[in-house]
Amino acid sequence: MRDDSAADDAAHADHPTGPENPDGTSPRPDAAPGEPAEFDSGDAEDARQIQEFWEVARIRAGLMRTAVVTGMSSEATVPPPAWSFGDNPRLADELLDLVLNGDKRATTSYLLEYERDADPLPQQGDLAILLDGAGRPRALIRTTGVDVLPFGEVTADQAYAEGEGDRSLATWRRDHETVFRRSMEGPGIEFSDDLVVVFERFELLYPQSSDR
Repeated sequence: MRDDSAADDAAHADHPTGPENPDGTSPRPDAAPGEPAEFDSGDAEDARQIQEFWEVARIRAGLMRTAVVTGMSSEATVPPPAWSFGDNPRLADELLDLVLNGDKRATTSYLLEYERDADPLPQQGDLAILLDGAGRPRALIRTTGVDVLPFGEVTADQAYAEGEGDRSLATWRRDHETVFRRSMEGPGIEFSDDLVVVFERFELLYPQSSDR
């Protein structure tokens, strides 16, 4: 859960609950299914920042060279989904920093949450914009691989790729179990080593320096 809480503010669950709109903004939370989303001035400003970031990032990442060869497409003009790690600004910044410094190159969530939220599974080649704790776009990433497997079969190499804590499998298991248990709401969802998780590797295409 890219957007969930973390155990001891150090681990996280990594499933995206990011924007569903093509301009990089999220629908109003209380909008009924099928109801057009409404945005306030803050939403409009967030969308503007994401669009401006995307216009720079796609060039710096070399994505426009592909567009020149293959022809301009909506992917070249519409920003990809934008989201932040964690469930609070401090954690979002901490995990983003791990991405920017090269430690974090993977994220994990459990499959049932994708299904519960009707979110598509990540696919190799997917792009995403990472936000900091203030909601500012800071990095462009691309999914390089996705594995769907039981929680109990996650390897030490996969845990290390997440870049958090001491990067050990034991710590990864402890922290992710805590997060997954806390985020499981509703009947019929229980944690076990057989819980199917989605392990996603990604690469950093374009960072943006922070003025923090």
